[in-house]
Amino acid sequence: MASQVGPVEITEHRSLPYYTQSIVLIIALVLAGSFLAITDSFNLFTLYALAVPIYLGILLPLSIRIEGRRYAIDRLATGIIVSTFALALFPLISVLQTVITNGAARFDVAFFTQTMHGVFGDMLGGSFHAIVGTLIITAVTAVISIPIGVLAAVFLVEYGDESPMSRTFARALRFFVDVMTGIPSIVAGLFAYSVFSLSFFYGVGARAGFIGAVALTVLMIPIVVRNTEEMLQLVARDLREASYALGVPKWRTILKVVIPTASGGIATGVTLAIARVIGETAPLLVTVGTAVGLNLNPFSGRMATLPYFTYISYMQPGVPPQHGIERAWAGALVLILLVMALNLLARLVAAYFAPKK
Repeated sequence: MASQVGPVEITEHRSLPYYTQSIVLIIALVLAGSFLAITDSFNLFTLYALAVPIYLGILLPLSIRIEGRRYAIDRLATGIIVSTFALALFPLISVLQTVITNGAARFDVAFFTQTMHGVFGDMLGGSFHAIVGTLIITAVTAVISIPIGVLAAVFLVEYGDESPMSRTFARALRFFVDVMTGIPSIVAGLFAYSVFSLSFFYGVGARAGFIGAVALTVLMIPIVVRNTEEMLQLVARDLREASYALGVPKWRTILKVVIPTASGGIATGVTLAIARVIGETAPLLVTVGTAVGLNLNPFSGRMATLPYFTYISYMQPGVPPQHGIERAWAGALVLILLVMALNLLARLVAAYFAPKK
């Protein structure tokens, strides 16, 4: 005998209109801004610190009354998360605002086309030699670091478990990569300087772009190894086994199947590693030095680099000091733009090599 079930009553949940949060935020900003203007203590941080409690203090009781306690707690948690995210953006926005404001004064053609050779007094000068030196040293660093890092990662993933000796060597390699990841950058500079100052190629007190590139290589190789190892481990085992089943030798499988499959992630990691070392200053202080003119030979003589150019322009601005300080801020702005461009390039590479849906 079938039982009869009565109609189920569905109650519609009441919710705040979608524009409520925007209106409450505007009210909180107006109230906080008015209070700070009256007390003559207005700035962005105090506005944020006062507006967030006002915003949550208005929205939470309103949500409890209309939507209920459960939805109100959800809105409270969302508001805290969003406000914390906004707080984390303050240092970034402050740095960008300061560098752009101070560096825009010398962001002109002369800054990118002139050097500091023969510059004194009211002469402006430029950073062309420093930009070229940074690009040369970074290119040499990449040429050394990328093959070593990728091949080391290939050994760890593909050959690290073949025998007890290879497993021991792989554990030791991973340990040293972890250690190298955390060493201070000045230690890498002192290491490169000590090696080349004691060799027969260079003497004590030698400075050269190649020595700086070796120092940066010590910092870049662990990043490349770690990233490449993770990318190679993401390649499906079935692809390797299918290649082996066709009679393809292991080295050719790695070269034609494994590395091309992980090439997008490897390229992204390499680009981010270059962005990591391009702004290093401490290793270059002891290995490269500085120069006022253009030097295109990384194996001989001092070279100007953009980080050290920025540092020396700010610490020793000359007379009058205004031009040197402006060059320092402009150099910092160029460095930030270079790092941002490399990070953007990494994202484009990742998007280009991403598996198509």
